[in-house]
Amino acid sequence: MKILHKSIAKDGEGRVKLIATDAEDLWHLYNLIDVGNFVKATTIRKVQRETDTGSSESERLKIVLTIEVAEVDFDSQGLQLRIKGRNVVENSYVKVGAFHTIEVELHRSFELTKSKWDVIDLDRLTAASEPTAGADVAAVIMQEGLANVCVLSNSLSRFVARVESNVPRKPAGAAFNKDKSKSKFFDLVYRAIKDKLKLDELKVVILASPGYVKDEFFKFMNAEAVRTDEKSMIKIKPKCILAHSSSGHKHALHEVLANPALQSRLADTKAAAEVKALETFFDILKSQPDRACYGPPHVLYAADLGAIQTLLISDSLFRNADVPTREKYVGVVDVTRSTGGPSYLNGVWFLVAAQPPSAFDRIRALVYVTKLVRHENVHPRLPLRLFLL
Repeated sequence: MKILHKSIAKDGEGRVKLIATDAEDLWHLYNLIDVGNFVKATTIRKVQRETDTGSSESERLKIVLTIEVAEVDFDSQGLQLRIKGRNVVENSYVKVGAFHTIEVELHRSFELTKSKWDVIDLDRLTAASEPTAGADVAAVIMQEGLANVCVLSNSLSRFVARVESNVPRKPAGAAFNKDKSKSKFFDLVYRAIKDKLKLDELKVVILASPGYVKDEFFKFMNAEAVRTDEKSMIKIKPKCILAHSSSGHKHALHEVLANPALQSRLADTKAAAEVKALETFFDILKSQPDRACYGPPHVLYAADLGAIQTLLISDSLFRNADVPTREKYVGVVDVTRSTGGPSYLNGVWFLVAAQPPSAFDRIRALVYVTKLVRHENVHPRLPLRLFLL
């Protein structure tokens, strides 16, 4: 996502002009745009016009509207984001108060205004506009002629580059042409890694492919880094892990991360931190139930006592149309961070791509809010109840 303009006052009020550049940006916007916000965008409106003969005819016009958001709908299958609301700025075709639905399109700018940009909004804005910021794991999923480069952080995966190049099959007597095409493909992948990733921040770089494509690329990458004296590329050599994948398509990332052989290498990375926190929660819930709480009442009570050690919280809670309720959950995140405890926002859409299905299923079946407490008996009078998603 690109930020064209950003103007936010100290009290949190302000506007940001944005452009969604890929499908994952639409998911970020779905979680960023709330009821009561204002969206200004170019849209298509069907208007009625009266002809000279007195009859009427309809016409589809491109106009600029500003609406107060009443409903936000995201179609994850069709990858469409629709924003419905009332027009607040009158023009020649749409009266104030008239309803209209704006469909956010890729590569088309729009302006989002909020009365308050809280810490959750600003974090999501940063995550969308700087996809490699804070990511310490990268993965290159490849096959001959195709490679997808992505970064992994605590609860999401984001593809930052796609490389395609024609690498013909090797007919008799055409070995030279195939090798030349493969070298060109490897060079494109090499440049994508160098240009799109923050190499100094990475702890692990996963190279995965069927067959020996990953091995050949790893050899090419090291030779090219030495030849060009590219120090940043030379330094990532010990960080690389070679793994098997069924293909070079995006969906293969899931099977690569599910490989138990990778878990030890990923143990100290942000990509594994949320899963590790969830496993810790289940372990403590089993062995020391007085130190593990779940459900909004218990977590809010623990937050008032400053007893939260680790917080897991669902994105869905921040989509609450009731402002005081949203601010209440934002406050829990602020309290946890102020005491030095980690907080994890579960972005379910990304989690499916970034983590094994077992972890995803357990999170869905868990709770809206989960937390580990610093000491025992922070909720002696509250009965334990499970709040399912």
